[in-house]
Amino acid sequence: MNIKHVFPGVLHEGEVVAYFGQARLVKRLDCTFELRGGSHEDHSAAKEWISLFMHEAVLAQPGLRMVAK
Repeated sequence: MNIKHVFPGVLHEGEVVAYFGQARLVKRLDCTFELRGGSHEDHSAAKEWISLFMHEAVLAQPGLRMVAK
């Protein structure tokens, strides 16, 4: 049996690391980070928090996805 049928959406959702207003910082199962939703202000707050507490994360695409070194 395929796990995608037992737990739909689990493989693509990942774990929410932090919330910034309406934006969510999500750690995906492939160890990349993605900033989902929110306004420009939410993204700015997330980038500031990342620079302070997750400085090992690097922006792969500006404002959207990050990869940990």
